[in-house]
Amino acid sequence: MAVVKSLWASIQGDPVFMRRVNGWLTIFWILMIPFSVMMGLLSSVAYVSTLSLWALVSGHWSAWQAARVEVEQMAEADDLAKNPIEERVVEKLVKETTVEPVSGAPASSTTTTTTTTTENAPPAGAADAPWIRSRLAEISGQMAELQQHLEDAVPSPG
Repeated sequence: MAVVKSLWASIQGDPVFMRRVNGWLTIFWILMIPFSVMMGLLSSVAYVSTLSLWALVSGHWSAWQAARVEVEQMAEADDLAKNPIEERVVEKLVKETTVEPVSGAPASSTTTTTTTTTENAPPAGAADAPWIRSRLAEISGQMAELQQHLEDAVPSPG
């Protein structure tokens, strides 16, 4: 019995398999219509009752599967609403990078470099992506402007 339950759970968890099974069952029942008419099975109460029960079971099963998918989608949407991807990306960028002035540049210069800490370094090649470099350059520029505004707002001693 445990093998049957395990097989049933793995079948239900595989949407590709379920789509194929339901597709073939649909084709089978479409082909059964002319066969049933030619063989005179539609006048049999037992046959029509069996078809009705099958239709009832398969309809409810389909509705149940659709409801399961909707519940999973709602849970995923709630999770994304509570913890948006954008915030996770920004938190990771802040955690893994620092903004420092370029050596030899005057303190009032807006030229900065972005360095990555070694303990949270991204995988090799990840920093080479053009969009990451352009985004980091944009963030560096914003940080330099912020630093300049802070330096202008606070008078230097002496």
